[in-house]
Amino acid sequence: MFIWQALILISIGLWIFCLIDILRNQFQKNDKVIWALVVILLPLLGSLLYLFIGKSKKLKLN
Repeated sequence: MFIWQALILISIGLWIFCLIDILRNQFQKNDKVIWALVVILLPLLGSLLYLFIGKSKKLKLN
């Protein structure tokens, strides 16, 4: 039972981290909205996709 609780807490923390990272950074065109929707609608899978694919899509500002 402890393992499941730990996994749930980690996934919630990852979800919150990804949402904050999306909101704080700039993306091209509507990518910010799309990534936010993916992370909100598919919490665990969307967060993992964002970490592996979306973080590289952020715009580099200076």
